[in-house]
Amino acid sequence: MKRLLSALLILTALGLQSGCSLREPMSAEQDSETPTLTPRASTYYDLINMPRPKGRLMAVVYGFRDQTGQYKPTPASSFSTSVTQGAASMLMDALSASGWFVVLEREGLQNLLTERKIIRASQKKPDVAENIMGELPPLQAANLMLEGGIIAYDTNVRSGGEGARYLGIDISREYRVDQVTVNLRAVDVRTGQVLANVMTSKTIYSVGRSAGVFKFIEFKKLLEAEVGYTTNEPAQLCVLSAIEAAVGHLLAQGIERRLWQVAGDPADGKATVDKFLSQNQQQP
Repeated sequence: MKRLLSALLILTALGLQSGCSLREPMSAEQDSETPTLTPRASTYYDLINMPRPKGRLMAVVYGFRDQTGQYKPTPASSFSTSVTQGAASMLMDALSASGWFVVLEREGLQNLLTERKIIRASQKKPDVAENIMGELPPLQAANLMLEGGIIAYDTNVRSGGEGARYLGIDISREYRVDQVTVNLRAVDVRTGQVLANVMTSKTIYSVGRSAGVFKFIEFKKLLEAEVGYTTNEPAQLCVLSAIEAAVGHLLAQGIERRLWQVAGDPADGKATVDKFLSQNQQQP
């Protein structure tokens, strides 16, 4: 009897293992792990569809800091912030993508100056490499300085859910909405005047769905099963989208105020500019 029971247990264990290995993989498990380019939102395509400039603006970004002071609500929140600390790189990418700016390196200015010192020191040696033989030109100066930062991160702006349970069978759905806000302003380097200033916000959605059963199918035989998944919108992509929208609004404000001029036919790209300006008019 004991041998029969042991054999049944072994067969059951093997059956469970084979069942787990032969089941159809979930969609999340089928996702490719090959690195890809960062996905872009509609704000990116609005930005690249702006009209072309009459002349590109020399711009610098010294930093675009996280000014929220928010940390993730987890046990390890002491060292994990709610938003990215690389927003300056995102801003420089958005400025370059717009086609309106020549972005000069200033965030890593100390590293750049150190490398230039190394080149000058190497030029004094008898055997100078060909790539550093020429005299170093001076660094270019900028006309505009882009300032600002991530100024707010609000959690649980909206939250809720819905569900139903009947005879031990239940299904439910929950959601939560966070919001991130960025500020961007263009400053005239010669006068220090703030030429344009915008604030943009982007919502961050989290959705969870689950279903389960907890029911006696026969006397002393309980069926219990549960399935569910959660989808969280990446916070860094939402920050990137808010920054791209801020750059678009900044350009639209400058075009409307004639701070910078459009090349060619003014009708080219006018629909995109009007789209940004109409959003400003819709604000109460």
